[in-house]
Formats: sequence, structure tokens, C-alpha cells
Amino acid sequence: MTAHHGAKLLSIAAAMTVCVPSAVGQEPVVVRPEDNGAALENPGMGWAFYYYNMAPDVYGSRLEPSDTLDDFPGLTTLYMRLAWSYLEPEERRFNWSYLDTPAQRWIDKGKQIALRVICCDMLTDEASWLRKQPVPYATPEWVKRAGAKGTFFHAWKGPADDGPFWQPDFDDPVFLKKLDGFLGALAARYDGDPNVAFIDVGSFGVWGEAHTGMRGGKKYTGDTVRKHVDLYSKHFKRTLLVAGDDFVSRPGGKEALDYARQKGLTLREDSVLNRGGERAYFHAELAEPFWPERPVILENTPWGLGHKRGNWDRGGIEYLNAVEDYHASYVSIFWWPREFYEKNRELIAKINRRLGYRLQLVEAAWPGQVRLGEGFRVTTAWRNAGVAPCYPGGSPAMTLKDGRGGIVATLVDEAFEVRDLPVGPPGKAEPRRHQAEFELAADLVEPGEYDVFISVGSRIGTPQIALPLEAGDGHRRYRLGRIEVLAAKPAPGDG
Repeated sequence: MTAHHGAKLLSIAAAMTVCVPSAVGQEPVVVRPEDNGAALENPGMGWAFYYYNMAPDVYGSRLEPSDTLDDFPGLTTLYMRLAWSYLEPEERRFNWSYLDTPAQRWIDKGKQIALRVICCDMLTDEASWLRKQPVPYATPEWVKRAGAKGTFFHAWKGPADDGPFWQPDFDDPVFLKKLDGFLGALAARYDGDPNVAFIDVGSFGVWGEAHTGMRGGKKYTGDTVRKHVDLYSKHFKRTLLVAGDDFVSRPGGKEALDYARQKGLTLREDSVLNRGGERAYFHAELAEPFWPERPVILENTPWGLGHKRGNWDRGGIEYLNAVEDYHASYVSIFWWPREFYEKNRELIAKINRRLGYRLQLVEAAWPGQVRLGEGFRVTTAWRNAGVAPCYPGGSPAMTLKDGRGGIVATLVDEAFEVRDLPVGPPGKAEPRRHQAEFELAADLVEPGEYDVFISVGSRIGTPQIALPLEAGDGHRRYRLGRIEVLAAKPAPGDG
């Protein structure tokens, strides 16, 4: 640390410090830091970039291999929605490189990935200028040759022998058997991997959105939804699975969505701002039983299409409203990412201040002096300024560091669980205050003055959650001030 930087940290701490009387003989330190407004990249939340959208020609195709969008604030997740036929072009012959190659680019930067594998594609006239590569067989053609029933169709029209797209019968036993085998292989590679944020149940409907793209086709019910939920649940035991809001478009779909929640799935809302104004989204009430326990995911319709229709004429405020109403933890970058960012900087900044959870240290107080061999009290008050609970959970920790940045003491307040912090409307969430008793390990700490850092993370003091504070050490600890450690009192009869 340079002398200039150290002086800057001291000035920040001094600006936050208020002195009050102390029974120990020296004034204690009380700090009330301000939220610095930064976008936070934290577990279980953030912006998800659509690297693939059914076919590999959008949207990651414009990025150099070294380009991981480090300049997009709050981006935590690489989302890949790709047709099954790319991944298993022949039965039991897999091409996982479609997923693993872009995944490793982002994982190397500390990001996660998310997946949706679709079984039916459709390219509409409106989007044909955007995506040049339709996928006639999103379900591999070898599945059809194996006897799976299905239908050729024209987009938004009826079945037709000359139709450019093939939709499998989503109830067909041959189709389900082959899908079962594929999901088993997918789960063997990705289930439980800490780099995977979530996986959509994407095998039912056009684009994995639980609707069909033609009139006059087979009518599916919630029973079909359950079959697909069960297949994913059979194979994915440890990774978060996601159910689409469009499940409710089927007769019995609401019950099927409840079934998915009972199986441990969370919810995603597809195509926010596919329409504008009050019709920008429809299903916020579906999120009510999900968000208190699991992160809810929002997808906007491709930004360029929605913008062309005039749906974003109010600056996309409906997207921010959807974040509030769904208590969303993830939102989508569903367009060429830098164009989306440049056109929506203000909106993105507003969303980042509310998306998911946002842990604010309202106040921290500790004695200005502590003595080895004697206990002391630390008081903290915390607020969750986001729309959703801190699902990963964690405990606050105070860390003392010496002048070289070495860790002298780690003191974890295990009794405080940040997951329990309530959420509320903007600026209205109630803070929670807690007192913890600590004692320094005399064999590890020498008398002297030390820097005080705060963090939130594991029960052994490993920082895991970024906080909106200045003076970070690069490891999610944030400097608050100083403390003086005094030598232990001599034992009776010594000296």
C-alpha cells in the first residue's frame, strides 16, 4: 500500500467516526459508513448475459475470446440457451465444447454460468434480420429417426409437411427416453458444480418457454409439465433448477408450477417488455411463494425488438418495476451487450442498487482500546437494501490487520445471520442491530495499533459477499478504522 493510499483510507475512516464516552478509559469508535452506490457482483444474483440464443450466431459471436464484458457493471453470469442438437449431434456422441469453451472464459474471471437446452426452435419473420441461423431440428434428427413422433410447422401458423421447423411430441415416450439419457449426461458434468448458477427446465415448448409455435397442434396440459420437471429433478440433485412462468399457460399449469416449487425449483419470468406500459409483464403474483426462499430470474424480450416496438420509450422503467414486483435476483442482458449498456446506463445503475440483496453496514462500534486477556463488545447494525433475501447467508466478521496487511485477528459474529435481514420498499427496509463478545488470542496478537476491517462470509471468517463500501482490500474486507491493543494485566504476584 502506498503512503498516499494509506492516508486516503485514514481520511475515509475519520470522516465516518463519531466519538462517545467509554467506560474503558478511551473513547470508543463508532462509524456509520455510506453506501457507495457500486454495482455488486455477489453469489446468487446479478446480470446474466445471453451468450447463445438457440443458435451460436448471437450474442456472444461479436466478442473476442478475451472479451468477458468486464466493463458491464453487475454482470455475474454467462447464460447459454442452445439447441440440444448442437450438444448431441449423434446419440451418445457429445460436443460439450459449445458450453465449456465460453464457460471457461467467464469462470476464469470468477463468474458463473447458467444453461437452457431447448428442444424446439422457431425463427419469426420479425427476428429474421437478427438471427440468421434457425435450427430446424432443435431436438436432434436422430431422435426422430429413432421413432419419436413430431410435427413440421410454419412459425405461428399450423402444421405443414413443408414447414421449416420440427416440434417433437413432448409427451412421446421415445422422445422422453432419449431426453432422459441426454439429461443424465448433462447432469454428470454440471450438477453440483459451484460454477453453475442455475439450469432451466427448457425441454418443453418452443424456445423452452412452454408454448408451441403453431395453431392447431396438440394441446398439452400440466401433466406434460410435470413429466419434464420430474426428468430434470431425477438427474439434477444439487444445482438450482428453474421453472418458466409460461407453464401456467397450460390447463392445470398453475398446479404444475406449484409442483415444481415443491420439488425445489425456482421461477423465471420470460419476455418482460415484450409489450409496453401496464402490459410489460403479467405474472408478478407467481413469484410470491418463490422469492422468500429462492432467487427469481427475469428475462426481457430482446432489447432491440422491444425498443423497435416502442416498449422502452419510458427508459425501461417497467424493467425496474418488474425487479421490485418479482423481488428479482437475476436480470438478463438479452441483446448485443454494449449497445444495451450504452442505451440504458441510468436504468442499469438503478437496477443494480435494488437487484437481489444489498447488505448495508448502517453502524459499527468497538472500543478504541482493548486489553489482551479481557473480553470486549462489538456492535453492528445491518440493512438489506435489495429486493430479495441474501440467500447464500453469512456472518459478519471483524478482521484486524497490521501495517503490512497481515491478518492479526479474525473475529466472527456467528450468531448474526444476514439471510434473516428483512427486505422492503426502497429506503424502507428495517435494520437489525447485534452485539457480539470477543476476546483476542493472546498468543497471536502483540500489543499495538491495528486497522479494523469488516466483511460478511463463512463461519470461519472467509469473506464471500461484496459490500457497497469504500476502502476494500481486494478480498471483500473493508477498512473502517483503528483499534489499540494493550498488553495483558500482570497476574497477581507477578513482577
